[in-house]
Amino acid sequence: MDQLYWVPLAIAGLIVLYLVLGSFFTVRTAEVAVITRFGKFLRVAEPGLNWKRPFFDTVAGTVSLRVNQITLTMETKTKDNVFVTIPISVQNRVRPEKVYDAYYKLSDPVAQIKSYVEQVILGHVPGMTLDEVFASQSSIAAAVKQELDADMATFGYEIVNVLVTDIVPDAKVKSAMNDINAAQREQVAANARGEAEKILVVKKAEAEAESKALQGQGIANQRKAIIEGLQASIEQFQKVVEGASAREVMQLVMVTQYFDTLKSIGESDKTNTLFLAHSPAAVKEVSDQILQSMLVAERANG
Repeated sequence: MDQLYWVPLAIAGLIVLYLVLGSFFTVRTAEVAVITRFGKFLRVAEPGLNWKRPFFDTVAGTVSLRVNQITLTMETKTKDNVFVTIPISVQNRVRPEKVYDAYYKLSDPVAQIKSYVEQVILGHVPGMTLDEVFASQSSIAAAVKQELDADMATFGYEIVNVLVTDIVPDAKVKSAMNDINAAQREQVAANARGEAEKILVVKKAEAEAESKALQGQGIANQRKAIIEGLQASIEQFQKVVEGASAREVMQLVMVTQYFDTLKSIGESDKTNTLFLAHSPAAVKEVSDQILQSMLVAERANG
């Protein structure tokens, strides 16, 4: 009889223990649990150890409070009839105070967010040219975030950030844009090379003109120095030898310089063979020609 008495008590104890232990449950960090009673929403259980009434309360599900990222790809046409693909990343999370709306009002958050993003993109991009779309990535993302945040707040979702990560035009359009860019850069490079060549030509001409001017000035100074030297020599010679005319002195100087030149040529190791008339008449003829040319030049300058 004692054994028959203790068996029901043991069974009853096990049932009670099961009910007590089964009434406790845990919720992980960054999550909340939705508790229902006979299928009706009762409350939201916070992270940690929680308790519910056995047989009456049920954990219907859990909702994550972490930031979730949804990656979408939108395809649309710009104002200048260029089809572009726009990758968009939407970072969202459930508002802790609106877990009920997020769990019960929206069955497919990803599809709903995608629909709203498509609506915003189709309301902005078709009114822009391709260049404007490239220049307005941040403004497009801001517009999507503003409208999406207002619409999804009704369903308990917060839009943390929206990123327009790229603008991808059609491959042929992209190739054409690269060709246009390359042609423009080549034009700029050609203009730069032309300007550089122009500057080189101008500077070279200026240098040649300055060189010619300096060369002419040097020749003039050289001739002036020669004339002044000859004049001083003639005056000195006339002082020493009375009655000598300037012409005779000049002929003597020219003959002396003629022989000095022959001496210099003969002393040079690299001198080629020269054939010169060396009679006294030839020497006199050379001196007369040199003197005559100098007198003519002096008259012309005068």
